[in-house]
Amino acid sequence: MIPPERLRRRTLLATGLASVAAIPSAVAPAASPRPRSGAALVVHNARVLTGVAGAPPQEAIAVGRDGRVLATGPSAVVRRHAGRDTDVVDAAGATVMSGIVDGHAHPVGAGVRSLKLSLEHRSFTVDQLQGTLRGFLEESDGSEPDGWLEVVDWNPVGLLPPGTEAHHRILDALPTRRPVALIGADGHVAWVNRRALDLAGIDRGTPDPPAGSIARGPGGEPTGILRDDALYAVTRLIPGPGGEQLYDACSRVLTRAAAQGVTTFLDAACTDWELGVYAALASSDRLPQRVAAALRLDPDEVADPPEALAWLREARAKHREVPGLAIRTAKVFLDGVIEHPSRSAALLDPYLDGDGRPTDHRGDLHATGARFAKLATLLDRHGFQVHAHAVGDRAVRTALDGYEAARRANGPRDNRHTIAHLQLVHPDDLPRFRRLGVVACMQLQWAMRNEWTVEALLPYLGERRHRWLYPARGLERNGAVLAGGSDWPVDPLGVWNQIRTAEDREGNSARQGALYPEREGLERASALRMHTAGSAYQLRMDRLVGRLTPGRAADLVVLDRDVTRIPVQQVGDAQVRLTLVGGKPVFDADTEEGKRVRAEMMLSPLTSARPASYPGTGTGTGTGSGAGRSRCGCGAPGPATARA
Repeated sequence: MIPPERLRRRTLLATGLASVAAIPSAVAPAASPRPRSGAALVVHNARVLTGVAGAPPQEAIAVGRDGRVLATGPSAVVRRHAGRDTDVVDAAGATVMSGIVDGHAHPVGAGVRSLKLSLEHRSFTVDQLQGTLRGFLEESDGSEPDGWLEVVDWNPVGLLPPGTEAHHRILDALPTRRPVALIGADGHVAWVNRRALDLAGIDRGTPDPPAGSIARGPGGEPTGILRDDALYAVTRLIPGPGGEQLYDACSRVLTRAAAQGVTTFLDAACTDWELGVYAALASSDRLPQRVAAALRLDPDEVADPPEALAWLREARAKHREVPGLAIRTAKVFLDGVIEHPSRSAALLDPYLDGDGRPTDHRGDLHATGARFAKLATLLDRHGFQVHAHAVGDRAVRTALDGYEAARRANGPRDNRHTIAHLQLVHPDDLPRFRRLGVVACMQLQWAMRNEWTVEALLPYLGERRHRWLYPARGLERNGAVLAGGSDWPVDPLGVWNQIRTAEDREGNSARQGALYPEREGLERASALRMHTAGSAYQLRMDRLVGRLTPGRAADLVVLDRDVTRIPVQQVGDAQVRLTLVGGKPVFDADTEEGKRVRAEMMLSPLTSARPASYPGTGTGTGTGSGAGRSRCGCGAPGPATARA
């Protein structure tokens, strides 16, 4: 690590002409501003990663006054671009590289979640959980008897001892009449009390929604566990934040993301509501990143492709003038999540029962192959990209089949359709990604051994399929374009841990070791490239961002170390010293604001606002730092997910 004080900065100022300053103003000629000359910024004595495959690191980079890369090369050559008012930074041998392009996240959701009470992904016994919830109730006792107690970051596999089942009776025992909802960290499951079920109108006769399920006991009575779209019956009733409180929260978390080097996001499940938030942030100069929006299609729209196309066009036209916001992608959910107890991801072969015996359960496919193919074909024909949530191997195959149908009908159109998550991919399908031009967007911070990939998964998949988990190297070896995404706020945002885990399959927070690193770990260069050039390619922004070559936008980060040479265990601890978007600083660790943001990040991870010191939360165990949810938060509903 390079100490911050060694990252030296100076501005080259114009010299002399002191005699002119001494001339009395009455007789001095009118001063005219001297034209600014040279580059806006030169960073030298660096390891500049241009992102061009096979290209060696350069020593320096110059950023033009138009916010684009002017030149890279040897320090002696690039410094010739410095003028009298060029900002010059000595990187002291640290890495300069493209800013991080996050190919799958939920930034507005992170802002909303930062305002809510949190269980911080911890594991609890029933007594510990009830004690923590009693503390939350006491803090807000003015909300009796009808105010919702909503708590986020509940760990669906963290009820102790292992095997303890969540049931509304546990929440009903709390000393309150209020409706209670614990929202799973994955955004695909919720646990609610009887009062919440009653308010949502969920009883023995309530049918499951098309893309979700209501857990039931032996007699058919709801247990209080709601999966996927069944959550909406409850979450639509819970008031959400709005106005300046919401915009300030989103601005705060986006600034902290910039402090980790994120310069572009794909918001992977937008509705009109999220688009409105981005428009408000942009209008008040509080949107530091570029944002691509994937508009979430509900099951009815997936079944009605012309309606889906009409909404995409309408939303794009409505927000066309919002600076920094691009709308050209549709989001489709093909399945749920794979871990026990949810097991809603769609598998080719049935789940096991935990003792190695096959069951008749293969998970839930939220759209038939024919329906998805029809949608993909229409959107592809009109230039829209499809971003499919597919966790299980049957969902992955359904997505590939749909994209193949679109290619067969329309020919190659370079829309770069994408499959996100790819937790389980059948080996036969690995070569199809390159052949069909499908991008593999992976969240590799989950590729580690912990309770999610071992206790909640291995017994239900078996050894053979377990070895297929997160097949990053297999996809790369078969020629697929890899892109990186965080799925933030399912985990606290940890960009450099994502990159580390892509390589060593263990990361900063694994508690049971690495997950088949010899089989699926990536080389360092590949791990860096998938989170920059790979995601830029996915978002169809690769001519603008993702590489540092002349003419591309100066979306870059200056780090505190050379991430190409340090041991892999140190990659996750990398710190960003400077982040630029279009040549404009959006985070600078040497400013007072930068120091304040960094201090906040040291106190709490980039997740919910509820600190670990809150009475009751310290009684749990586990992952206050967010140790790999192995899930997707893109199902997590916001305060107003229904489109206006």
